[in-house]
Amino acid sequence: MDQVPGSPQGPQGAPSLPTCYRHPDRETGIRCTRCERPICPECMISASVGFQCPECVREGSGTGHAPGASQPRTLAGGTLTSDPRLVTKILVGLNLAVYLVQLSVGDRFTDSFDLIGRAFVPVLGDVEGVAEGQWYRMVTAMFLHGSYLHIAFNMLSLWWIGGPLEAALGRARYLALYVSSGLAGSALTYLIAEPNQPSLGASGAIFGLFGATAILMRRLNYDMRPVIALLVINLIFTFGWPNIAWEAHVGGLVGGVLVGYAMVHAPRERRALIQYGACALVLLAVVVMTLIRTGQLT
Repeated sequence: MDQVPGSPQGPQGAPSLPTCYRHPDRETGIRCTRCERPICPECMISASVGFQCPECVREGSGTGHAPGASQPRTLAGGTLTSDPRLVTKILVGLNLAVYLVQLSVGDRFTDSFDLIGRAFVPVLGDVEGVAEGQWYRMVTAMFLHGSYLHIAFNMLSLWWIGGPLEAALGRARYLALYVSSGLAGSALTYLIAEPNQPSLGASGAIFGLFGATAILMRRLNYDMRPVIALLVINLIFTFGWPNIAWEAHVGGLVGGVLVGYAMVHAPRERRALIQYGACALVLLAVVVMTLIRTGQLT
């Protein structure tokens, strides 16, 4: 009897299945819809029709998905990584490193980079502030702290809240949330606070993480009471403790809620557009508030 190519005969003339071209020891009845080579379940990647082999997917051929489409994703569409806390670790390390510089250099360093609207700074001997064109202060102030207790509390909060949130969103989305929340806090502080009132700390960004965490837990139908209780306690400290820039906390919280909602509720087909579009809108609001206040102070 003639033998059909690709369909070898088994013992006693019984036909056997072809073997995977990447794993010759594995029989399979599935073929790549593009190149028609046999593939085992480990090599099968979903395409718009049927399955494709890894090589065809990498080449972007046929009607299969893009090379990264088969990668596992987080709830928000981010790529899963081997270290889901990497960005949080970097942020904590960066804050600690900057604080060590503050301790080493002294007030001159802190007064050069904290958030201040417009005022004469004695240690620098000149009029300083965001209104003087020092826009970088809205970013650098996010990494400065005023005391051991201040940085300890903020870094513990960042580690406790930030790690799980980074794992749920993915690195890029988590970093976008952190930065946009921090800038929202800086912008509201600049807009409302007295121009000679210095402000510093990661609290604005961290309150943004609190807000996004609440949105995420609501999305997953988790018990909201722990995060709400923690948020209420922080808000009590915000408005009841002296020398706390409540504007940064409120601005960061609002920014985090808006961006966080877009991150976890965006429909899959337009996910990236909506998520980063929300970040862009928050940044636009930051620019508008900054320009308004600058116009008032100059």
